[in-house]
Amino acid sequence: MKRAKKLYILLGVLALACIATFILTRMEEEKEQIKASGETILSLDPSTVSSLSWQYDEESLAFHKDETWLWDDDDSFPVSEDKINELLGAFENLGAAFTIEDVEDYGQYGLEEPGCTIDIQAGEDSYEIKLGDFSQMDSQRYLSLGDGNVYLVTSDPMELYEVTIEDMIENDTVPALENVSQIVVEGVDDYTITYDAGSQDSPCEDDVYFTTLSGSVLPLDTYRVESYLDVLESLDLTDYMTYTADDVFLESYGLDDAELSVTVDYSYEDDEGQEISDSFSFSLSRSPEDRAAAQEAEAQAAEDAEAEEAEEDEDEAQTPAYLRVGDSQIIYEISQEKFEALMEAARDDLRHTEVFTADFEQLSGIDISLEGESYSLSCQKAEDEDEEDLWLYGEEEFNVSALQSAIEGLRSGSFTDEKPASDAKEEISLSLYLDNENFPQIDLAFYRYDGSDCLCLVDGVPTSLVSRSDVVELIEAVNAIVLS
Repeated sequence: MKRAKKLYILLGVLALACIATFILTRMEEEKEQIKASGETILSLDPSTVSSLSWQYDEESLAFHKDETWLWDDDDSFPVSEDKINELLGAFENLGAAFTIEDVEDYGQYGLEEPGCTIDIQAGEDSYEIKLGDFSQMDSQRYLSLGDGNVYLVTSDPMELYEVTIEDMIENDTVPALENVSQIVVEGVDDYTITYDAGSQDSPCEDDVYFTTLSGSVLPLDTYRVESYLDVLESLDLTDYMTYTADDVFLESYGLDDAELSVTVDYSYEDDEGQEISDSFSFSLSRSPEDRAAAQEAEAQAAEDAEAEEAEEDEDEAQTPAYLRVGDSQIIYEISQEKFEALMEAARDDLRHTEVFTADFEQLSGIDISLEGESYSLSCQKAEDEDEEDLWLYGEEEFNVSALQSAIEGLRSGSFTDEKPASDAKEEISLSLYLDNENFPQIDLAFYRYDGSDCLCLVDGVPTSLVSRSDVVELIEAVNAIVLS
């Protein structure tokens, strides 16, 4: 009996709670009507907007349009039109998932002290848009247009307006440098690179970039040139130091006397399929103080190396560098890593490191001079593509793979025009005969230079220093053939 009485009491309490909840819900519904919306609450044409300002936290920015967009605080600031359009695009077709009508307490939606307030003037119309709290339940933002309602919007404008003035700058960009016709380099080396896909000035069929050296045509390594252009295209020009590059700034950043200047002539097709010629240029430098310190450090490192006391400093401080695109008023800071990659623009940085650049399959024979003896190797070309060429020493067939590997493995460690000393010993020389009407013969000679390098002559012209170990590998490959 007592248990039943307790049960009745609990049921009564539950009934009263339900009634109270029902009454409270009815009162809230009478105060604020919440309804699913799905409607567009603001349709704004960005082209009609004449001013835009907003305040986010402690950041306050204002812009106005006078033919182009200008920052209210400084008309010389290069405002990004695309960024302005992106900000205004948030209200081009703003939809609401829910509408809360007849709002009396804006504070419960974070709109009494909004996180962001946006003011827009479009013709005769003015808009004050307030962004409140983020609804964790609906994953949407509360927004007010000043019409007495609160909206849960389907897209969050706050994501766009959490920006600073640095985000609003019209940064310079690097174009796609695919159809390059010429590259002019000044600073680390003064020379011009030309593109010529049909050139007959190289035994390497892949060579399309050429320059001159001592009056002669010098083929450059296509992979290296295009890798350099890739480095240039990958530049992230966002960390600006100033947007008023006057003489004072140019001097303080070392750009009045840049360490490197590069101009790239290129072409592209416009939307109508017309080929348009254009050029892109940049200058690069470190500050005068950093440049002087670096030169002093390099000189000291050279002295230490000669004294065999050089040590790598793993904790070496990173020195920033500065870049300017053409005559832009913006000066950017770039990392030491990017600086070093861009500075590798001299002739020697872009030359072939391979001593023999032709396709080995073009060889029809090789004459060799080694230790006062002469040897001749010949090649019988296979008639069928599926068969291999037959290499002969005299009448004896031999496997050419080791010799091929040794010839193709000859690499220039550094380039030089130094002639062999009068008493320098010739280690080995080769005359390579090719099925190439423009380059029927290439002569290679290697002279002892020091304990680690040999001096390489190509067609009688001093070219580079090659590791003596590479030359020894070549000699061993030859001996394996002629002594067997």
